[in-house]
Amino acid sequence: MAEKFVFERAMKRIEEIVALLEQGSAPLDQSLALFEEGTRLIKQCSSALDKAEQKVSLLVKTPDGPGEEPFDALEVPEE
Repeated sequence: MAEKFVFERAMKRIEEIVALLEQGSAPLDQSLALFEEGTRLIKQCSSALDKAEQKVSLLVKTPDGPGEEPFDALEVPEE
């Protein structure tokens, strides 16, 4: 049975993989395997974030009371 995808666990594993690759001490075949695993996890995380963004809507004030506006329609002020 395949393990259920958990975003936070995947992000932690990506951080571990980056640290291992940055050390540069792994043999080439192990480095390639780590890179492939990291790439797969990044794709899964990106997909999960895209799905979450599609679900997010924020309440905004309208003349008729509270309403919904898609997340991507909001303007975020620059700091």
